[in-house]
Amino acid sequence: MAGETRIEKFPVTELAGLRTELLQSGMDSWQAAELVTTFLSGRGYGADPEGVRNLVQRLEGGCSLECMQQELERAAYVM
Repeated sequence: MAGETRIEKFPVTELAGLRTELLQSGMDSWQAAELVTTFLSGRGYGADPEGVRNLVQRLEGGCSLECMQQELERAAYVM
């Protein structure tokens, strides 16, 4: 992924919904990573598997919506 490439800023409602589902669903880390990958692919982005795993780990420790946006930017790439 090129360092200059930026993904869109996702609507707060979408990020909040994703965060809520990740935190309250009782998924294991593999399922949570798959959910994030699906979230990104549904919006036209590919996802770096390691970046997605890092995002899931950060969310487990608590992450603001801005933090989620930044983590999604690190994990996603334009397809």
